[in-house]
Amino acid sequence: MIFAMKKLLFCLISVLAFFSIYAQTENVPSDFLSSENTALYFGNPSCAVSDLSAKENYLIEKPQFTLSYNAQKLIPNWVSWHLSSVDIGECGRSNDFRPDSQLPGEFYKVKKSDYQFKKYGFDRGHVCPSADRTDSQENNSVTFLMTNMIPQSPDLNRIVWKDLESYERELARQGNELYIIAGQSGTGGTSATGTFTKIPLLSQSGAGKSITVPAYCWKILLVLPEGENDFSRVTAQTTIIAVYMPNIQGLQHKGSWQHYLCSVDYIEEQTGCNFFHLLPDDIEDLLEAKVFSE
Repeated sequence: MIFAMKKLLFCLISVLAFFSIYAQTENVPSDFLSSENTALYFGNPSCAVSDLSAKENYLIEKPQFTLSYNAQKLIPNWVSWHLSSVDIGECGRSNDFRPDSQLPGEFYKVKKSDYQFKKYGFDRGHVCPSADRTDSQENNSVTFLMTNMIPQSPDLNRIVWKDLESYERELARQGNELYIIAGQSGTGGTSATGTFTKIPLLSQSGAGKSITVPAYCWKILLVLPEGENDFSRVTAQTTIIAVYMPNIQGLQHKGSWQHYLCSVDYIEEQTGCNFFHLLPDDIEDLLEAKVFSE
């Protein structure tokens, strides 16, 4: 359960250091709320900021998604996006994996080849899926930036995680809109070639650096019927789906993505994030304690 005191203290450092204000929803001026249907509409879960001092929690905002990037681990902490039927079209996969030029010059920019698949065996796993952005070639291409990738075991990426991604798009096709946030936690995953905690970089520019292999991947989906005034439409009965999956081979043998359902509270405990903190406390607490069941 997220107590009011925890919520009040969560963004204190960010408030003082970066002059940002995060308050209780009913008292928040509209100027402090992100626009409806955008990634941070319900709050910035780690108080990420676009400041060079925030190397482990660097905010990158794009029209297609928003993320908190960890320049020490060389992977995102989380990626957040809005999904509805208008985002799903006929564009195919761009497959143009490439460094993200939006990163500051001081940050190492991960390349496609840095994952060294033959040796380490981890997929370049999309956080915001390619198939969630098929309304235009431009939007699809942005999902192939390496800041949107984490090392995922093939069985996670291609089976269990993929099945959940398909389910979220089916919800959108059925007339829902989704606010989605996904990320990673812990260190150490298992691929077809072994168990690794990191992928050391071979390039001269990346000397001494490595890509962290996470131990878990998680995702949270807040689901609403398509409409307007989304903030006011969230109630304690709103559908919320949360999963926490091990980054290992063979996890599908324990069950589908439903086997890995959990509460948002649990993911907060594992990550230190504070999701949906702009919602009124009573609604937030009830939503985050729930475990989804169909």
